[in-house]
Amino acid sequence: MQTMITVILPVFLVIGFGYVAAWRGLFSETNVDGLMRFATNFAVPVLLFRAIANLDLSAEFDLVLLGSYYAGALLSFCAGLFGARLFFGRDWEDAVAIGFICLFSNSLLLGLPITERAFGSDALSGNYAIIAVHSPFCYGVGITAMEIMRARGRSPATILPTVLKAMFRNALILGISLGFVVNLSGITLPEPATVAVDLMARAALPAALFGMGGVLYRYRPEGDLRTIAYCCAVSLVLHPAIVWVLGGFNGLGTDAMRSAVLTASMPPGINAYLFATLYGRAERTAASTVLIATALAILTIWLWLGTLP
Repeated sequence: MQTMITVILPVFLVIGFGYVAAWRGLFSETNVDGLMRFATNFAVPVLLFRAIANLDLSAEFDLVLLGSYYAGALLSFCAGLFGARLFFGRDWEDAVAIGFICLFSNSLLLGLPITERAFGSDALSGNYAIIAVHSPFCYGVGITAMEIMRARGRSPATILPTVLKAMFRNALILGISLGFVVNLSGITLPEPATVAVDLMARAALPAALFGMGGVLYRYRPEGDLRTIAYCCAVSLVLHPAIVWVLGGFNGLGTDAMRSAVLTASMPPGINAYLFATLYGRAERTAASTVLIATALAILTIWLWLGTLP
């Protein structure tokens, strides 16, 4: 219980503050959109740029860590995709969107602050390694699968340009890419630029968490509750369970195991809804799953923390 109070609740209280502010009309939809645009298009990409630029790539890009996490993510995507098709009779495009909901854990806005609260800032290297690949991997899988479904009867040559164009319009991927450029080239930023980057990075998570509360208020539960419950189960239980089993089987170290399992245990992020709106598929399911899974995660994250060394 102490872990829930000291580690998990502070993060969710900031989200709740944003939710209440939007609910009581103290923070309008326009304000929420502006704050989230600042956070996701500017502050969070700068945070990722700083993290990747300073990351020891040879030490932290552990193939066992990434393999354990992303094998779990891919299997969760397949569970969502085929579950939506076989159990709930959704068409293939809807099934891909539901698979993406099960694939895309909120690794950044929840995974980072909860891991930091639980194990300290020195424990975040594994999180940053996962996050560096997260958006490219998840969007690559989701967009490719959706374009394959939509391209039935069309030339496969049209798929790759569509995927690349969609991915490199994403500000998070641009921030990560620039971080790799600075890291691999050995460029040293001048002190004023470093200070400016630090200022932006410090604003990222509080702004994004508060804004996320406002977004969650907007998308109140609607749609097929059976499908939503299934997505919550895959995201909050199946994904971290697979990562926990694979990490143990592969001898993943303590810090890496904590980062991998905690990241996998996060609920779907707002990107799950954004992907659904991008294609106009399973939007109500995505919005409702993000809201309900985020609420349920207060309990499930606490339980997963209890299983970790």
